[in-house]
Amino acid sequence: MPLTTDRPQPRRRALGDWLPRLVLAPSFAAVLLFVYGFILFSIYLSMTSSRLLPVYDFIGFGNYVRLFSLPNWWVALKNLAIFGSLYIAICCALGLLLAILLDQRIRAEGLIRPIFLYPMALSFIVTGTAWKWMLDPGIGIAQTMHALGWESFSFTWIKDGEMAIYTIVIAAVWQSSGFIMAMFLAGLRGIDGEMLKAAQIDGASAFQTYRRIVIPQLKPVFLSAFVVLAHLAIKSYDLVVAMTNGGPGRATEMPSTFMYSYTFTRSQMGVGASSAVIMLMMISAVLIPYLYSELAGKARS
Repeated sequence: MPLTTDRPQPRRRALGDWLPRLVLAPSFAAVLLFVYGFILFSIYLSMTSSRLLPVYDFIGFGNYVRLFSLPNWWVALKNLAIFGSLYIAICCALGLLLAILLDQRIRAEGLIRPIFLYPMALSFIVTGTAWKWMLDPGIGIAQTMHALGWESFSFTWIKDGEMAIYTIVIAAVWQSSGFIMAMFLAGLRGIDGEMLKAAQIDGASAFQTYRRIVIPQLKPVFLSAFVVLAHLAIKSYDLVVAMTNGGPGRATEMPSTFMYSYTFTRSQMGVGASSAVIMLMMISAVLIPYLYSELAGKARS
């Protein structure tokens, strides 16, 4: 009888090696073209005198000089600083507190956890629209309180130029804090229980245990949460548009709404592209060090 072998034929082995590449090739090409290709195109447009339509005359960094001379851009950066700092700080604090409470193995944890996570399943457009209705003095919470007999109740932040930016913070924290809670909860569940028991035996209080043992071990989670929230804050657009559309006045103008306005409303495509490039640099300043630390840590391990 002829001898048989279980080894695959060379052609079948070659097909098995190339088939995943062939399947992924169209998606890879689309990402290269429609993501990185358009990023490069936007960088080039930011160095041209494009207005309503793209033109290809190279003018260097003139649009960037003009961008940083515009008061509206500085207003957008100021609002981003206020929104971003409060958004990140409150989400991290609230997410950590909720995670600590859920880590106590309370009853109905399986029900409570999805309730906190549900807002993240909504789009920012839906969140912004819902919070706009709730905060509107004519139809929202204030009107409900008046109908219930609390005539002196007043909450008009969304119409107030000084306070409107904080309504954006409220809506964004409501949507994202549950996701940050899940990140911290995963980190808490990964801490060695023997270490915590040893601290209790040594007489450490719960506060001392969390301050000296638990929270220091959550530094990687804090870093991941910061990266996620920072990039969400920088590119926030749909939430702002749905709630206030950048108003009242320019009280809630953000770099993203500034970019859209100057590119598609004011026909200043070069200036809009330069603001988009600045936003890309902001996000890169957050992501690149994080990715480098992650890759360096894996290489050392």
